[in-house]
Amino acid sequence: MTDVLPAEAEALLAEESVIAHLATCTDERPHVAPVWYHYDDGTVSVLTTGRKLANIRRNPRVALSIQKDTDGRAEWMVTMQGTATVVEDEAQKREATARINPRYGAPESAYSENTLVRIEIGSASFTRY
Repeated sequence: MTDVLPAEAEALLAEESVIAHLATCTDERPHVAPVWYHYDDGTVSVLTTGRKLANIRRNPRVALSIQKDTDGRAEWMVTMQGTATVVEDEAQKREATARINPRYGAPESAYSENTLVRIEIGSASFTRY
């Protein structure tokens, strides 16, 4: 368990299947987009492509926002900042795909064009409403 987040937040991130919003930035222009994720002990794994991936290759500093709502009411929220690493290893990508895709109702083989990115969390905040 990491010291960055309380145990309650880590459990929610690991158990809940909610969408994360990944923020990347290059040329002083931010870009925010939804992503599926897997959380484990201070590291967030995402599978992505396109502008998000291109931005991470140029600037690995990222932010994530994850919030659980029920009937339009926020239950909890975690925001994180960290450093992203692009993982080119196909075996590691397959392992991540096997964890992430089924969590969101997609077959493991879906979105094969995506690349694995791991984000080491440097700072975070947690709020339960």
